[in-house]
Amino acid sequence: MPETVKLTIDGKAVEAEKGTLLIEAARAAGIEIPSFCYYEGLTLQAACRMCLVEVEKTPKLQVGCTLPVAEGMVVHTESAVVKQARKGMLEFLLTNHPLDCPVCDKGGECELQDMVFRYGAGESRFLERKVHVDEKQWSPVVFFDAPRCILCYRCVRICNEGMGVNALGVANRGVISEIVPNRHDHLECDECGACIDICPVGALTSGIYRYQTRPWEMRHVGTICTHCADGCRTTLGVRNGKIIRGNNRDRSGINGEFLCIKGRYAFDFVDHPERLQSPLMRCGEGFEPVSWSKAVETVAARFNEIKVRGGEFGVIGSNHTTNEENFFLAKMARQGLGTKNIDHHRTGDLAAFFDALAGRKDALASTQDLYLAKAVLIAGADLSQQHPLLAFQARANVRHHAAHIYTAAPGPVREDKYSFARAQNLEELRDKLAREENLVIVIGPLAEARRTIAFGDSLGVPVKYVCLVDYSNSRGAFDMGVVPRGGGKSLEQMLAAPDLGALWVVGANPLKNAELASRQAFVVVQDLFLTETARRADIVLPAASAYEKSGTVTNVCGEVQKLRPAVKVMGAKTDLEIFGLIAKEMGLHLGIPLPDKVFEEIRRTVRGYDVPLPVIETGGAAPTAPLNGRVEELPGAVRSAGDTLFTSGTLSRYSKILNSVMEAPGALYGGLAPGDGSR
Repeated sequence: MPETVKLTIDGKAVEAEKGTLLIEAARAAGIEIPSFCYYEGLTLQAACRMCLVEVEKTPKLQVGCTLPVAEGMVVHTESAVVKQARKGMLEFLLTNHPLDCPVCDKGGECELQDMVFRYGAGESRFLERKVHVDEKQWSPVVFFDAPRCILCYRCVRICNEGMGVNALGVANRGVISEIVPNRHDHLECDECGACIDICPVGALTSGIYRYQTRPWEMRHVGTICTHCADGCRTTLGVRNGKIIRGNNRDRSGINGEFLCIKGRYAFDFVDHPERLQSPLMRCGEGFEPVSWSKAVETVAARFNEIKVRGGEFGVIGSNHTTNEENFFLAKMARQGLGTKNIDHHRTGDLAAFFDALAGRKDALASTQDLYLAKAVLIAGADLSQQHPLLAFQARANVRHHAAHIYTAAPGPVREDKYSFARAQNLEELRDKLAREENLVIVIGPLAEARRTIAFGDSLGVPVKYVCLVDYSNSRGAFDMGVVPRGGGKSLEQMLAAPDLGALWVVGANPLKNAELASRQAFVVVQDLFLTETARRADIVLPAASAYEKSGTVTNVCGEVQKLRPAVKVMGAKTDLEIFGLIAKEMGLHLGIPLPDKVFEEIRRTVRGYDVPLPVIETGGAAPTAPLNGRVEELPGAVRSAGDTLFTSGTLSRYSKILNSVMEAPGALYGGLAPGDGSR
């Protein structure tokens, strides 16, 4: 049991663990000590002096953000002398701060504004002209207005410590001190926008959100990012049916406040001018718009015709669609169309991974485990580029718990900077790893799953594993059965089959880098855009994106979370709605195509998915538990798309933000492998 101390804060008896900072002990007791520079999880700065408190038997005011609690301590956080000190600090902060609240993007969310209303003077004693410099644009994402800056250094610390990028610093001294970017007049970084969200004032503002609206004018929708597989929660601000911004300031998901550029800004594909808004039917070499009823009727008639004459179907699903959609598609393929030929772009060898761990308990690592484990081995992955949240968790683990990070990669990765040991061969790390108290092994696309698990098992220490996959529901697509079990054809085999009667592609672009061998195949594509695959289709059906639908997704660590619709695009339907319309027209009885009804069936029938509904409904993440049986080997290739922070397969080409930053498209392993999002 940790040692505790008893103290009194504003007349309230408080008990806290020895060594706890006073500001945290007060917050835990429901007492706010204001601060600007202090930020949970970052190094202590003690620069703003807003957290000054009065401690009895101490000759002067103390800084609450660096003062550890002590036995018998008596603290006053709102005494007259404390209020006067805070009032004076605010007067100094406003010396050169422009009084432009009506046009500042931080209006309504500004911590300085709040504190001035609470403690500030009605008028200033400083009559001198304010020191002013012009606003600067550091990137398409980040703008900087130096006169608004209060030098709390939050942005510097989150970039250096949280992101591991070191893209911001401080130049000059005194009144002309200024935050500066790493490339003189511009940023070269992850473009994640964490510096903007963490800024307590309007010094750093978003190139996407600035001058668009006010926070109270938006509807805030918490959903799951549709890009990589980490499952970050993003809160989308919506006004007049349009997504204006993304953040997660309420820390409501597994990611806390963390978001990369995709989760914070790459929602702009939703209203891209090339979004499909009407079904298309092939007419000669081109397409003509048709009604939904005609499109569905045509698809159902052709599917029934092919089914009656014994033609072969191929079904290619998506790693961006929901669990409910994937489950219903797999059911429709096997029971409705009578085919085992169903697959998706598999980006991680989950079949080998689960088979190697069959029958075990506590073998799968959660997102939180990367923050709590004594050691983390990253094998065959450029984690910061491919899985930014998992990398963020590992960095925080090093800072807060002195964890040991090990890397095994063919080239330089960001994790090398704070790794305990690095090697290209796992055997070189064996002796060090075998001395760890416990370990999480992250199996990347360049590491073979069975071999890596066998290596971890041979160390003789408790080990948990993560098998990396690329996209928002890659794990869910596998779990829901969008794979060629029982002798079905793989994705590659379907494309190569010369006599395929029909190919149904849902939310995927397999013909981006491949050809369809069957010239007579009837091709149906459901997608957001007219991709390379959609251009080969006979019928194209406009589908809704993840930000326009309800349902669940499963992240790389097997944690189930809920999507909530933020907007609706005219003419598009969710994939589940489309499946239901086609099934009804074909005379199939596969259940009610509603997300809640399908998820009920998933909980009953899919191994490990009997998860607690209240956890998911209230915005939490519920871990699945699928390890209790062998998994058959699957035909076909397992290929990572090689995405970076700035690519997301075909989807990223429709994000203006991802394509406008100078860092795009990025590269893996220090440039040894291009990051092109090739699938």
